[in-house]
Amino acid sequence: MPRLARLTPDTAVGASRDLLADLVSRHGQIGAMVSTMAHSPAVLGGYLQLSRAMGRAKLDRRTSERISIAVQAVQGCGLCLDAHVSAARALGVDEEEIERARKGTSADPATAAIIALALQVHREPTTITDEQVSAVREHGFSDRAIADVVGVVALNVLTGAFNLLAGLTPESTARA
Repeated sequence: MPRLARLTPDTAVGASRDLLADLVSRHGQIGAMVSTMAHSPAVLGGYLQLSRAMGRAKLDRRTSERISIAVQAVQGCGLCLDAHVSAARALGVDEEEIERARKGTSADPATAAIIALALQVHREPTTITDEQVSAVREHGFSDRAIADVVGVVALNVLTGAFNLLAGLTPESTARA
């Protein structure tokens, strides 16, 4: 059961009303998370800006979706995990790789290294070493791609934590 009500352009106020109205006019509908985030224009606006920015990330989508799966498997947001698994499938990531991502790894050594770095950014960023960053570079990742890992992790922490706080689950949004 959701803990926070979904808002619409008619029920939201101030900046949230404007953000929701814009989203509805451009997309026709908005999801449960976005409509619930509208309780805080700062959170909704920040989420939309970070989400757009990460759309320009140097990491390819197949890699960023596997990072997202790994982070959400740790964080425990079922709604986010389902969304990222669906996105990975749509991008052609096979079921074995999806399962590996849930476990924080990949059969591909480069992808495994970047997922491991992302999980370390999420869990214990103070323990990241120069050698680990160099090892990720040796797999062909640029400094920009390495920096983008922090953005992917941050976006997942934001969405997952919000959904968990708001009580948004695959079951609760399916009934909405």
